[in-house]
Amino acid sequence: MSAAAKDRRPTIVLVGGFLGAGKTTLILEAARILEQRGLRSAVILNDQGEELVDTQLARQHGLRAGEVTGGCFCCRLSSLTAVIDKMREFAPDVLFAEPVGSCTDISATVLNPLREEFERYRVAPFSVLVDPARAAELLEEGPETDLGFLFHNQLAEADLVCLTKSDLYPDAPEIPGVVCARLSAKTGEGVARWLDEVLLGSLPAGGKILEIDYTRYAEAEAALAWLNLSFQYEPHEGASPALVIGPLLDGLDRAMTAASIPIVHLKAMDSSPEGWLKAALCANGAEPRLEGSLDASPSTRHQVLVNLRAQCSPDAARRIAEEELGKMAGTKSEIRLDCFSPSPPKPERRAATPFAI
Repeated sequence: MSAAAKDRRPTIVLVGGFLGAGKTTLILEAARILEQRGLRSAVILNDQGEELVDTQLARQHGLRAGEVTGGCFCCRLSSLTAVIDKMREFAPDVLFAEPVGSCTDISATVLNPLREEFERYRVAPFSVLVDPARAAELLEEGPETDLGFLFHNQLAEADLVCLTKSDLYPDAPEIPGVVCARLSAKTGEGVARWLDEVLLGSLPAGGKILEIDYTRYAEAEAALAWLNLSFQYEPHEGASPALVIGPLLDGLDRAMTAASIPIVHLKAMDSSPEGWLKAALCANGAEPRLEGSLDASPSTRHQVLVNLRAQCSPDAARRIAEEELGKMAGTKSEIRLDCFSPSPPKPERRAATPFAI
């Protein structure tokens, strides 16, 4: 690491929120704004599994991206700090970090331990993003359900809560008892204000530490199946990325719905020599949100990556994925299919009270 990079103290901006809340999309838009301001940024993605759609998406946007896989930040704090130090060779001014969408207790296990390293990092207030449609469902369910438990604890420990997707939900009601900012990473509404708040504002970082029942936390996370699938695909005839992942997502959606399995988040990305496309949906039957080259020319070479999070057993998710993969006409190779439920979370470190500098 160069002396200049070693001396630079990056600002660590953790962006949390439930699966599908728009964390990566916000980070990409924020990075674009920072570049216009002459500031360098990078991102660290996090997942229980490996091979992440969002890491590939960030790199397609030209953003320096690292990963912590095999567990959430709270359980892999040493891995997170190792990746942070590696990313410092790039000398970013701002380093975004996106925890797993089912993760909570971030303030005690990540923010405050990082704040203790104040000579090495600045730590921004913890933002938790909320999809208004998802919030309406989970607020109605209450904290007693598995997903409700995770969602309510995420809200409770946030330094700043942001209602996302204001382009889709301009009239979304406020969350009772929670002060929320509103933004849309798609249109840019509110993103610059959010950046100014977390980088220059007066909000404390990691000021809310919860009492978490880790047995209940483990049960809630284990209610989800996590499936990551990647493969090389050569269709019999040339096809665009849209004609590859569109039918694949539709098939997975139909099969999960027929089996009465709720989709929590489903993402797919196709990269071909002619272009790339990412598609994502947050519920059964939802309209996918698309990004990339919808008009890419046909190709006979595709790299496909699928990340699925659903309320079912891993065996059920695996069976459906294998059946839908088998329906794709053409040659599939280098298939990697990993499906599991998360192991019980075991933090490496946990602060009992907010760290005071």
